[in-house]
Amino acid sequence: MYPFEYTRVSDTKEALTAGGRGGRYIAGGTTLVDLMRESVERPQAVVDISALPLREVSAAERGGLRIGALVTMSEAAAHPKVRSLFPVVSQSLELSASAQLRNMATIGGNIMQRTRCTYFRDVTAHCNKRDPGSGCAAREGYNRSHAILGTSDACVATHPSDVAVAFAALEAQVHVLGTDGQRRIPFADFLLRPGSTPNREQALRRGELITAVEIPALPRPLASGYLKVRDRQSYEFALTSAAVALHLRGGVIREAKVAAGGVGTVPWKLPAVEQHLLGERPSASLWAAAAAKAADGARPLRHNRFKTDLLKRTVERQLRIVGGTK
Repeated sequence: MYPFEYTRVSDTKEALTAGGRGGRYIAGGTTLVDLMRESVERPQAVVDISALPLREVSAAERGGLRIGALVTMSEAAAHPKVRSLFPVVSQSLELSASAQLRNMATIGGNIMQRTRCTYFRDVTAHCNKRDPGSGCAAREGYNRSHAILGTSDACVATHPSDVAVAFAALEAQVHVLGTDGQRRIPFADFLLRPGSTPNREQALRRGELITAVEIPALPRPLASGYLKVRDRQSYEFALTSAAVALHLRGGVIREAKVAAGGVGTVPWKLPAVEQHLLGERPSASLWAAAAAKAADGARPLRHNRFKTDLLKRTVERQLRIVGGTK
């Protein structure tokens, strides 16, 4: 462990001042502490924000929902409003990590977490995300768990968050606070694809603090759910996953929100799947035809070619479940 300065703050002004000096924010610590122990992260200063008043789940404009950045994963998953309005969020959280981690980890920290790529966490391996310009050992290494969508020559690591997939599907917004004031970042723009700068992962300015994630109002009735495919049933990251929300009225799909996890360098929105569903009546053939578009643009590697077909089958299965035609 390398020496670092620790500061505990009690209000957002203190936090922004410390963050503006280069301090790294920490709350539950379930990601950053691990990375510091492994010498992957070496912050000179850590700013404890766990005492800030960002722990509320509340109604947002026109029937949306706002989840404070310091609400824990377990609190968000169990909240009556989350469970009733957006089951896909509750399910994605309950399928994440272990109960102990969910009791500590926060919503803001969850969407900020870094990849579980083994080469990123092995400081002896080449990794452009950890050491820009050093290369990507995963491209020619054992890449079974890596991304097939949104990759670049510089990086093929997946984003590990489950709830981020639900937020991407629901087109949430991230509320942030900086010295220049507040702003909202569409979730589609918050997490960045690697391109040639995989070390830059979020669209945050220096010192900005996440205050909440807001899910917009969506037409009702809305059926939603999250399906996760993994190597084992407990405490494991996704090989593929699908977050689906459907608004059906008059027997026709009026609105569709679909995203995939475990396959992209960021949670992967599936607009081609969504467009194929609009105006159609639920049927087995519709689900199959829509899901066939889920892997459009995929660039599989040597060991993860199976993900292309697995992604399609996962999306199709979840469309059947949410659409009520299992």
